[in-house]
Amino acid sequence: MTEHEELLQLRELVQAQKEQLAAKDKIIEKQNIQIENMIQALLHARKKLFGRSSECSGQIEGQLNLFETTQELAKELWDEQKKSTVPSYTRTARQPGIRAEMLAGIPKEIEEYIINPEDSCSQCGSELKVIGKKVVRTEVEFIPAKLKVVQIVQQVAKCMECGTEGSEFPKDHFQKAAVPTPVLPHSIATASLVAQAMYQKFGMGVPLNRQESDFYRLGLVLPRRNMAYWVIRCSEEWLAPIYNRIHEILLECEILHMDETRIQCNKEAGKKASSDSWMWVIQSGACEDVRATYFHYSRTRGGDVARELLEGFHGYLTTDAYTGYEKVEGIIRNLCWAHVRRYMVESIPLDTNGKELSGSKGAEGRELINLLFKLESEMKDLTYEEKREKRQEASRAILDAFWSWVEETSAIPTTNEKLTKALGYARNQRKYLETFLVDGRLVISNNCVNPTYVHLQQQGKLGSLLIPPKEQLRMQSCIPLWKAQGQMI
Repeated sequence: MTEHEELLQLRELVQAQKEQLAAKDKIIEKQNIQIENMIQALLHARKKLFGRSSECSGQIEGQLNLFETTQELAKELWDEQKKSTVPSYTRTARQPGIRAEMLAGIPKEIEEYIINPEDSCSQCGSELKVIGKKVVRTEVEFIPAKLKVVQIVQQVAKCMECGTEGSEFPKDHFQKAAVPTPVLPHSIATASLVAQAMYQKFGMGVPLNRQESDFYRLGLVLPRRNMAYWVIRCSEEWLAPIYNRIHEILLECEILHMDETRIQCNKEAGKKASSDSWMWVIQSGACEDVRATYFHYSRTRGGDVARELLEGFHGYLTTDAYTGYEKVEGIIRNLCWAHVRRYMVESIPLDTNGKELSGSKGAEGRELINLLFKLESEMKDLTYEEKREKRQEASRAILDAFWSWVEETSAIPTTNEKLTKALGYARNQRKYLETFLVDGRLVISNNCVNPTYVHLQQQGKLGSLLIPPKEQLRMQSCIPLWKAQGQMI
C-alpha cells in the first residue's frame, strides 16, 4: 500500500468517525430534550400536588416579594422572636345588624324575668313601680333530636242499612277512614326517619354504622342493614322518578354543560376496584329557567354513553374537546377556553423551585386568553343580545390576535412538547372554540360542572358503599331537590 493510499484510508476513517460523532451528538441532544421535558412534567406534577389549585393569574407584574427564599423568611422569624415589643391592637367595631341577620331564620322565644310584686326597694324599702324592660343578652339554645312512636289508628264504621232485611245490599258493609300511604309497607320507616338517614349518609358523610350507634343512644335499635335496605327501596320507588324527570327536563333545555371524569367503584361485578369507571354530569345553562344537575354512572367513557344521555336534545352543548361527543347528533358544540388556558399554563417552563420562568410562549398565550375572560367579566351585566354584539367586536379582535399568535408560534421550532401540544389543541379546535360568538347566552368556560362532582365525591364517597352505584347516584342527585321540597316522601 502506497503512502497516498494510506492517506486516503486515514481520511475515510476520520470522516466515518466524524459521522459517528455527529450521530451520537444528535442522540444526546434528543435525550437531553426528553430529559428536560420529563423534568418539566415532574415539576408541573409537583406543582399540581403541592401548589395552589386555583387557575387565577399569579402575582401582579412589578409587585415585590417581602422574602425571596425560605431561609430568609426563617431568619426574619427568628429575629422577630428575640424582640419583646408587643404591637398595639385596635379592635374592629362590630357592624350592626349582622347578628340579627344571622339569627333571623331561627325560631325566637322570649324568656322574661319579672320583679316579684311583694318586693320593695333594696335601699329604703319603699314600693316599686315597673317602668320598662331591658334586653340583657341573646343566646342560642341547642335542642337535641328526639324520637317518638306514632301509632296509626284507623277508624272503622258500619253501615246501619246494608245487611238489614229489605235492604238493596244484603251483606254488611264496613267503611274505613282514609290513611296516608306508608313510605314502606310493613315497616317502622317514616319519611322523616329515612330522610335523616339519607341526609346523614350522603349529605354529612356519616356511615350507617355510626348512625346505628346514634339511634341506639336515642333509644331505638335500628340495624344498619335495615337503613341500607330503606335507602335502596326509597331511592328506587320515590327518588328514581324524580331523577328520571330531571333528565327529561334537561333534554328540553337549549343550552347544556356536560363533562365526564374518572371514578373508582368498589365491589363492582366484572371489574377490579383499581380500574376506572366514569361519572357523567349534565347541567343546565345559567340562562335556563330550570337549574338542574344530573349525574350518570357508567363503566366506560364511550361516545355511545353521551349519545344515549343526550338523545332528543337539540341545542348548544358546552364541553371539553373529547371526541366522544361527536357521536351525538343534532347538537352545536361550544368548547371550553379554560381547557386551552390550562394547556398553556402546563407548557410554561418552571425552575427547580416550581416558579414560572419569565418570557415563555406559554405565558404569552395565557395572557391572551385571560383577556377573553376579563372581557367576559366586564360584560356580565349586559343583556344576551348586547353581549353577542360586544363579542362580535371586542372578543373577535382578541381571537384574531390569539390565532395569529398561534400560527406564528407554531412556525418557530421548539423542544417544548407541552407547548406543541397546547398549540395543536387550540389549532385543531378553533371551529368549536369560536361558537360562543354567535349567541350571548353561551359562556366560554365549562368549569361550572367540575366542582359539582368534587362536592359529590367528598360528601358521598361514592363506590365505598354496598349500595349499587346507580342507586347511590340517584339519591345524590335527588337529595337537594328532596330537601328543598320539605322531605316530599
